[in-house]
Formats: sequence, C-alpha cells, structure tokens
Amino acid sequence: MPNPDRNFPGVGTGIATILATVFAMALTDAFVKHASADMTLWQIYVLRSSFVVPVLLVLSRGRFQLERSGWIMIRSLALALMYLGIYTAIPLLDLSVIAASLYTGPLFIVALTAVFLREPVTARHWMAIATGFAGVLLIVRPAASDFTPLSLIPVSAALLYAIAAVLTRAKCAATPALTLALWLNLTLFAFGGLASLLIVWTGGGADAGYRFLFGDWSPMSGSDWRQIGVLALLMIAVSIGLAKAYKSPHPQVIATFDYAYLPFAAFWGFVFFGEIPDLTTAAGMTLIALAGVIVLRAGRKATAVTPPRPGRR
Repeated sequence: MPNPDRNFPGVGTGIATILATVFAMALTDAFVKHASADMTLWQIYVLRSSFVVPVLLVLSRGRFQLERSGWIMIRSLALALMYLGIYTAIPLLDLSVIAASLYTGPLFIVALTAVFLREPVTARHWMAIATGFAGVLLIVRPAASDFTPLSLIPVSAALLYAIAAVLTRAKCAATPALTLALWLNLTLFAFGGLASLLIVWTGGGADAGYRFLFGDWSPMSGSDWRQIGVLALLMIAVSIGLAKAYKSPHPQVIATFDYAYLPFAAFWGFVFFGEIPDLTTAAGMTLIALAGVIVLRAGRKATAVTPPRPGRR
C-alpha cells in the first residue's frame, strides 16, 4: 500500500478517521437493528441524544459557534434527512436494494466535489469509484426485479450524505468537529421529539410492520437502557469522526474508503448474527480494497486541489 500522505498531503489522517468511523457506523446499525424490535426510531433518537448532547456540550465547552451557523444547520438537516430516508425504506424495500442504492453516495461525492469545489477528478478516480461500486454490487447482489421507483428513497439518502460531506469540506472546514457533532445531535433530538409528539397527537401507528417509525414508545428495561448507552457512545464517535474525516483536503479520496462500511457490516453480521460471507462476498470486499489502492496510487499532480478564488470562502 502506498503512503497516502505522499500522494495526497494531509489525507492519511482523514482515511484513518473514516475507516474508524464506518467501523463504528456498522456496529451502530447492528445495535439499531437489534433495538428496533423493542423501541421506535424516535425513542432511540431522543433517549440517545439525551446522553450524547450533554457530553458534547462539555467536550466543546458549550460553544455553538453562530458563525456560518446557516451552513452548519443545512449540513445537520441533510444528515438527519439521510438517516430518515434510510429507516423509512426499511419496511418498503429489501435490505440488499437499500444497501446498493445507498452506496451510490461516493459517486455523488466525487461529482459534487468536481462541480462545487472545482477539484479535478481524474479517470483513475472514476475507475476507483466504479471498482468499489462493483464490489458493493457483488456483496449485496440485488436482483433486477427488486429495483422499483421506491429505490429512489435510499438513493436520495445517498445524495443527502454526499451533500453533507461536501458541505463539511467547503463551508464547515473551520468549524470544530465537536461543534458539528453537537449541531447534528441537537437536530436528531429535535426530529425525534417532534415526531414523537406528532405520533402521540395522531394516536400512534397500529400497523406492526411500521411500528419502528410510527409506533408509540415502549417501556424501557435494563437491557434497553444499556443499548441506549452503547448507541450514545457510538454516536459520539461517529458524529465526530464523520465531521473530521470530510474536513480532509481530498474528500473524493475519503469517499472511496466509505465503501469499507460493507466489509465492516459483514464482520458485525458474523459477530452478532453468525453470518459468514460467501466467495462472492469475499470477491466484493477484495474489489473494495482494490479501489482504495487505485485512488492512493493516483499522482499528486493529477489530483492537486485548485486553490479557492478570492472571495469564494
């Protein structure tokens, strides 16, 4: 593996951060899947944020940073809507279709980086993204008949994730990661609280198939509180890590390593549910790793960042 900081100065820390972050994200999703049998999404949001927000307030020393607050709020809303899109799709689509659609995100990140940040995207970059996406398709193997217009829900979530990632670099680079994490979790808390009040006002959801999104809060047991505690710790790590990773000088490089989520998801699937990847899945993981090698071997000159024009920031 080539030295990433030699080809892309300053990107090595970002790669390490995004790998650790998607590792924690995969673990978070495993816990949420487990908790969804007993709690609603909004219950998880409110209770988890009730732990996360005070910790982030202490770590950030209560600094909300009103400067560029509009961009920070847009970023937070994009991520909150992204999570909502993912979980809205769960009762409607197969998980394989959701995963394949969601991981079009790095493609959107590369395109948005080229258009809005004016950073050159080489053919090697596109080859790396295509290789990683081919690996995703080998892992999830969605049948053609499974793709319906409903697939646009997780695709829209992928676009929102890409928007948040590019905004982090373009408009929030000077904002501390703790502040970005605090704003995100306050937004998720607000989403959870408002949705919970709306469900109470409308009488709750009677359809068990949609209970995770539309059901009333469930009584909490000791194990439920422990799960919320673990989810709170993971959310602190994920929200800070996501903000730090995409403040890297090369978000298109970081986007390639986003694909590592799937091998990590396979790992936690084995740990939690005894799932063992087959040969096709292993081949997909190999392609994802190859995508990372391809993008790191791209020359520094070919992917140099174009300095922003005066007044653009």
